[in-house]
Amino acid sequence: MEHRQLGTSGLEVPVLSFGAGTFGGSGPLFGAWGSTDTRQARRMVDIALDAGITLFDTADVYSAGASETVLGEAVKGRRDRVLISTKAGLPTGPGPGEAGTSGARLVRAVEDALRRLGTDRIDLFQLHAFDAAVPVEEVLAALGRLVEDGKVRHTGVSNFAGWQLMKSLAAAERHGLPRYAAHQVYYSLVGRDYEWELMPLARDQGVGALVWSPLGWGRLTGRIRRDRPLPAGSRLHRTAEYGPPVAEDLLHDVVDALDEIARETGRTVPQIALNWLLRRPTVSSVIIGARDEEQLRQNLGAVGWELTAEQVARLDAASHRPAPYPYFPYERQEGFARLNPPMVPAPGPR
Repeated sequence: MEHRQLGTSGLEVPVLSFGAGTFGGSGPLFGAWGSTDTRQARRMVDIALDAGITLFDTADVYSAGASETVLGEAVKGRRDRVLISTKAGLPTGPGPGEAGTSGARLVRAVEDALRRLGTDRIDLFQLHAFDAAVPVEEVLAALGRLVEDGKVRHTGVSNFAGWQLMKSLAAAERHGLPRYAAHQVYYSLVGRDYEWELMPLARDQGVGALVWSPLGWGRLTGRIRRDRPLPAGSRLHRTAEYGPPVAEDLLHDVVDALDEIARETGRTVPQIALNWLLRRPTVSSVIIGARDEEQLRQNLGAVGWELTAEQVARLDAASHRPAPYPYFPYERQEGFARLNPPMVPAPGPR
């Protein structure tokens, strides 16, 4: 398993990491993802570690904290072999102190996460959302104290807009506080918005991307095909409203290209989609999830081989859509492109 530096931090992470959203699954969203119990979770951790996956990602809102609890039990006795990433900031209840990223809530969230995980430290603690009601200086100061106390090793964010991340990084620089090492982002062959602003920002500022939902919220599993109804067993029947939307024409164009390359390579559709992401700039690790051992082993097959340049170009072309404003001039016009060269190859003919 290849390892990469997480942004400009000293933390090295595997190119594939494990998302524990299925652990202890309950409720309309997480229950649909899976309901892995402690025994099953320990087996999944065994398989992941054997393959070289050492980073495990969770959050306080995953099944109301049950994911953290099950993950803590699953890594018990081998804590020094794993990296634990968790997140806080989304609402965990209706009370005024149960949402957001005020300094007091962050301290409490970390203490609660440490208790549920059964550990004395969190390797990567991320803000699950930007809180416009709290000054970024207050957020950074609280995180800085947690780092000084040894309860958190590195910090990051998730789902920030470009200006929110840049404002936070600038404030950290100005006040000598810890800078965010990671940005956990949605990025897939059917969702490439990350490339327009967040990717150039990440490269410029040295922030590593941890990719969530790399299979487009379950749409790139190989079970969805053009002119066919959604499979009866697909979790999308219950979870589509919670995830990023995808236009049907884009989805089918991408799946057609993935099918072609699957026939050429003997690889599965998900393996190809994951492998494509591992080639993208700023990506430090792609977070894979699994409801069972078979699905996990299939996803592990995304590493150890490479797509050809021609196959990558076909996937780029099938997944490309016109850039939004203000980025389209840089994509369309040669003069603009010289000012800001694209970070990813231009799409080939479709």
